[in-house]
Amino acid sequence: MAFRDLRDYLAALEARGELKRIPSEVSPELEAAEIADRAVKAGGPAILFEKVLGTSVPLAMNLFGTMERMCFALGVPRLDDIAERVKEVVEPEIPTNFLEKLKMLPKLARLADFVPKTVSSAPCQEVVEVDHPSLSFLPVVKTWPGDGGPFITLPLVFTKDPGTGRRNVGMYRMHVYDGTTTGMHWHVHKGGAQHYRGFSGRRERMPVAVALGGDPATIYAASAPLPEDMDEMLFSGFLRKEPVELVRCRTIDIEVPAHAEVILEGYVDPDERRVEGPFGDHTGYYSLADRYPVFHVTCVTRRKNPVYPATIVGKPPMEDVYLGKATERIFLPLLRKIVPEVTDMNLPIEGIFHNFAFFSIDKRYPGHARKVMCAVWGLGLLMFSKFVVIFDSDVNIQDMSEVLWRIGNNVDPRRDTMIVDGPVDALEHASPVPHYGSKMGIDATRKGASEGFAREWPGDIAMPREIVDLVTRRWKEYGF
Repeated sequence: MAFRDLRDYLAALEARGELKRIPSEVSPELEAAEIADRAVKAGGPAILFEKVLGTSVPLAMNLFGTMERMCFALGVPRLDDIAERVKEVVEPEIPTNFLEKLKMLPKLARLADFVPKTVSSAPCQEVVEVDHPSLSFLPVVKTWPGDGGPFITLPLVFTKDPGTGRRNVGMYRMHVYDGTTTGMHWHVHKGGAQHYRGFSGRRERMPVAVALGGDPATIYAASAPLPEDMDEMLFSGFLRKEPVELVRCRTIDIEVPAHAEVILEGYVDPDERRVEGPFGDHTGYYSLADRYPVFHVTCVTRRKNPVYPATIVGKPPMEDVYLGKATERIFLPLLRKIVPEVTDMNLPIEGIFHNFAFFSIDKRYPGHARKVMCAVWGLGLLMFSKFVVIFDSDVNIQDMSEVLWRIGNNVDPRRDTMIVDGPVDALEHASPVPHYGSKMGIDATRKGASEGFAREWPGDIAMPREIVDLVTRRWKEYGF
């Protein structure tokens, strides 16, 4: 099912017994974060703080904090179900006759049904504040004691390319400095930063709109590492199986989700930077303070009674790992379109998306594992993968016990490792300089004579299938 907006999703969670309302007053400084952190670590429910100190706006947290909830948010029993739909789009069957061509038409027509629709009025503009806009009504959370201040952590940041007008929607944390200014923490590799460089080259202010509190599919779409020419709102429509309704902002030429809770309209000046951070990040460490662009709020539109959503990040497991796992499963068909020998992918929770990346492959020739390593480092945000480990196709790379067992037994460190230099994630603190460092590939596949392995490779220990089935049938006879 597709959720129309955030409150529709919250109501559905409550009906399932997965929403905890907290009527007691809590502070947005550390207290709410500690409560949410305990809920996430325990696999607990989503939380709605009904009374937040200093504001009348409720605070929603832990919206995606279990794999089951992540699936529910996207309207599927399994994330692989979405992957199958993606596969239908990127790997359509080639029709061989006229009848098969006719059968394909409905599938192609459905894609057009997901294009965003523009509306003239919207719930997100029930209240318009232009003369004296302020963020002070929002229960913005300070998560960790060493944070530089409160941060908006689930923003949908809308920008346009100054040359093409093409839209980008990203999720970039926003350090709140005061009622009208925030930091804009877009990393150099992200779409928002690319648009910023375009406006900087023109010496023009960059219009920016920030949506708070969209429907869950749209929130996820803003976090997804889409190809550069793919519209996040079209992708959200694909996930929802119905188009996202957009409305034009009141003061700038940007369209935003009509059913969002709050919209911040404003600009970023190319000549202005300010210290942003520190921030307790998803690495489990503080990302250090640095100079980033500044977002100026010039207009606030909102619902009459908005709900403010937030997430917290820190040492995993945290809520963001489930967003990451959704990306892993949903984008596997796209990866296989480029690297078809890949049979599965696992970005383990402990690897915080970019430290470890495991791939199983259909190994076909000598050096195949190294070919896949290089391909992975050339693909979008996978270029940040610090340790890329390649396994044979019969290895269950979702089982960490098996993964470690195979690495320990199959790898000769001198022969099977490859170290390269290249771009690293902006949050990588171990590299000697920011944004650039080394990465390691590990070949954990079986080796043969064609790869210079002169010895006999041992077989896995396994009981014959007929004995396994026999013992299974007679298990109760044995008295177990």
